[in-house]
Amino acid sequence: MGIIVLAVAVLPMLGIGGMQLYRAEIPGPVKDSKMTPRIADTAKHLWYIYLSLTIACATAYWLAGMSGFDAICHSFSTIAIGGFSTHDASMGYFNSPVINFICVFFLIISGVNFALHYAVLQSKSLKNYFYDPEFKVFIAIQLMLTLICFTVLMTSGTYQDSDKAFDQALFQSVSISTTAGFTTTSFADWPTLLPILLIFSSFIGGCAASTAGGMKVVRVLLLYLQGVRELNKLVHPKAIFSIKIGKKVLPDRVVEAVWGFFSAYAAVFVICMLLLLATGIDDITAFTAVAAAINNLGPGLGEVAANFSSIGDDSKWVLIMAMLFGRLEIFTLLVLFTPGFWRT
Repeated sequence: MGIIVLAVAVLPMLGIGGMQLYRAEIPGPVKDSKMTPRIADTAKHLWYIYLSLTIACATAYWLAGMSGFDAICHSFSTIAIGGFSTHDASMGYFNSPVINFICVFFLIISGVNFALHYAVLQSKSLKNYFYDPEFKVFIAIQLMLTLICFTVLMTSGTYQDSDKAFDQALFQSVSISTTAGFTTTSFADWPTLLPILLIFSSFIGGCAASTAGGMKVVRVLLLYLQGVRELNKLVHPKAIFSIKIGKKVLPDRVVEAVWGFFSAYAAVFVICMLLLLATGIDDITAFTAVAAAINNLGPGLGEVAANFSSIGDDSKWVLIMAMLFGRLEIFTLLVLFTPGFWRT
């Protein structure tokens, strides 16, 4: 939301247009269309939705047993998918399956495209959610992760109670995959498959134009569709294949933009990881620390499983830059260093 306010309120005062920054921040195909004709109206509607969700989340937490202070603070970090807590034990402090479910519910809502929320409110029909391909893939990812975590936790004997196992599997799966980083237990101590799986799920993150981090579901979906198209071209070299999201055919420039983002993302990730390795950090810690930073996740594995206090200052400066690139969608930060942006 902050980058939208910057584009709408600050840049016009400097005589600089905000649409370039808006397009850089809004990922995927939706960046080429606005919810309303004027960007100021778009920002206003986004803020109405954001504020309403925050109030609803705080109220639900309070009714579930949180104090007023805790409810407000956790609603801020839930809707923003920031993952901060007023307690060292994070959501595990409350030891409440009801609070866990409320958190999961609002994390999923916050991980959905806010333009899609607006479309649902305008049409007054929930069907728009299920017509959206990105939403369906996002929900499928959450269900798949929860099922895998639940199955492994039960078969490995990590939890004897199936209700407890499902509660922990659901919460950690949604929290990590949406890049919130809330925890109710140390998932780093789970069977080896699960911590790595959950860290990798944070690379996908939430939907485009949501508050989640990661590369965004629509970008990963487009990369997959592009891969399928290339395979089809090998089989039928003379055929013309188009990439569709739902029934909409996407122009090649959108696909090229996604590949450009992926290339920049991979380059930043590799450079940051190599710099961490150069400071003497082990490979697991370096990989997951950069993943946690660039995806705005929070917890990692190895030395950063609990917090980042044990790593050196040099490493922290690298991770600070990774967090900035991740939170600002990489191109948003890079575009500010482009001379052409300031001349427009």
